[in-house]
Amino acid sequence: MSGALTIARYTLIEASRRRLLITVAILTVVMAVFTTWGFSRLNTLQCGQQPCAPTEIRLATAFLLIVVAYMYNVVLAMGSVFVTAPAIAGELESGLALAILPRPIGRGAILLGKWLGLGVLVVFYAVATGAIEFLGVKLVVDYLPPHPIQALLYLAGESLILLTLALLLSTRLSPMTGGVIAVVVFGMAWLAGFAEQIGLAFDNLTLINVGVVMSMLLPTDGLWRGAVYSMEPVAVLALGSSSRAASAGSPFFVQAPPTTPYVLWAAIWVVVILGLAVFSFQRRDV
Repeated sequence: MSGALTIARYTLIEASRRRLLITVAILTVVMAVFTTWGFSRLNTLQCGQQPCAPTEIRLATAFLLIVVAYMYNVVLAMGSVFVTAPAIAGELESGLALAILPRPIGRGAILLGKWLGLGVLVVFYAVATGAIEFLGVKLVVDYLPPHPIQALLYLAGESLILLTLALLLSTRLSPMTGGVIAVVVFGMAWLAGFAEQIGLAFDNLTLINVGVVMSMLLPTDGLWRGAVYSMEPVAVLALGSSSRAASAGSPFFVQAPPTTPYVLWAAIWVVVILGLAVFSFQRRDV
């Protein structure tokens, strides 16, 4: 365990020195400032010849905040994948791993340390960026989603799932190949979740089964829907539930949160895939 913690510490130190992280941090601040300014303009909305009522502004804020959260969700997904994809494969290709592997630290400890260090980094970024965005909206519009902490935890969990998948792929594939595969699978999971939502609205068993199977194979979209539900006020839920076609046609509306067994399955999924990554790395020839 001490070996894994040592690798995790050096992974964090190495990651903090990359220009990529500095660039992402700067862009995140720019996005937060820009979106906060955009939310502040909602106070100037006109409903006919009169300023919009505070309840209407809050409803518009709720919808827009979910859209902004999806933008951050995509950034988190891409960041998790492309930060992790070179974690093992990049060091094997560069020969750096040859200087580490002969040391007393086992391969399993090295991989767990990489996962832990990168996981801390990704979860911190997910929580920090989400909290900054929520705080900015609270300051300019005086609005917070109903369950902001739950929303942040769902987003962090989704990022951790993609990080774990990318780490498994990194034990066998090149950084570019593994990263592309992880991104494509992430997109397929999102589309399958959208299909399941349409299937539920129109009682189409085929679409429902497609979404359920894909959500079990990769639980990212299920956790994203949990984040959406955590940000939906009661008025949005009532508005979406009143129109089956409208709710089915919107990827930013969710009628129910993930069940407790599904959340537990997502945690088990991470443990299983991490175990497969350790198994794969231990049996790879270098």
